Amino acid sequence: MRIGELARATGTTARALRHYEQPGLIVSERAPNGYRVYDQGAEVRVRNIRCLPAVGLTLDDVRVFLPCPDGDVAAVQPSEQGLRVVLDRLAVLDERIAAQTEVRDRLESALRERVGDRVRLADRTGASSP
Repeated sequence: MRIGELARATGTTARALRHYEQPGLIVSERAPNGYRVYDQGAEVRVRNIRCLPAVGLTLDDVRVFLPCPDGDVAAVQPSEQGLRVVLDRLAVLDERIAAQTEVRDRLESALRERVGDRVRLADRTGASSP
């Protein structure tokens, strides 16, 4: 299948597929006319590759999960290296969440100092006050 067909079949773009190909996450052959040609297994692999960043992993992290992206990635037990990658990513996310929570709390505190209890949750979410 050609790059456009693979892009349509997986809901991605040709640009993203070329991006996945650079580090070797997917591979293609070249047709005599120079077009990239992917085998049928590429469709499953691309869907799995797209799934992993959706849960917070980077494309560099995805490399650790090669060669398993050709099957049901969610059903496979991660390797020790894969488990380490996921735990490291969780630690980074926990740090970011803690930092963002601290900033939010400081901002809320500063706002309350200025306007007191007139500020309610509904005011913060954009809902109208009674």
